[in-house]
Amino acid sequence: MHHSPTAGVKSLTDAVLAGAGDEAIEGVEVVVRAALEATAEDVNGADGVLLGTTANFGYMSGALKHFFDSTFLDIGGALGADGSGSAVSGGRKPYALWVHGRYDTAGAVRSVLAIVQALPWSQAAPALEVLGEVTDEHTAAAYELGATIAALLMD
Repeated sequence: MHHSPTAGVKSLTDAVLAGAGDEAIEGVEVVVRAALEATAEDVNGADGVLLGTTANFGYMSGALKHFFDSTFLDIGGALGADGSGSAVSGGRKPYALWVHGRYDTAGAVRSVLAIVQALPWSQAAPALEVLGEVTDEHTAAAYELGATIAALLMD
């Protein structure tokens, strides 16, 4: 799932997807969904998840937040007695995250991690945080991020 409204984050998304589809990766089908189009069925049918978002005012994009809000319980989210997300165990689906921001990415990363800790997912790579202009170094790191998750899923 991704929200790629700007050229910078779109270039990162394209690089992540190229890495996931690297010719050395075998037996992995890459399915792409925009955050506003992704469904619980998409996630439940996937063996791994790649998440991409912009950092907006210290938070993830509204599109990615909407995805989590509308699918959380259906994708295995757990709530504590007080209604907050509760850490889960078992069924550890690997995921990775990339975030692009102009001035700050920390709040966006923190907001995504707060949600996914309550899902039966496992962070398989450090979050890729990119500030400002996207460089060739950033797109190379994004490519590696996509390839890493896909390699974990190879048959």
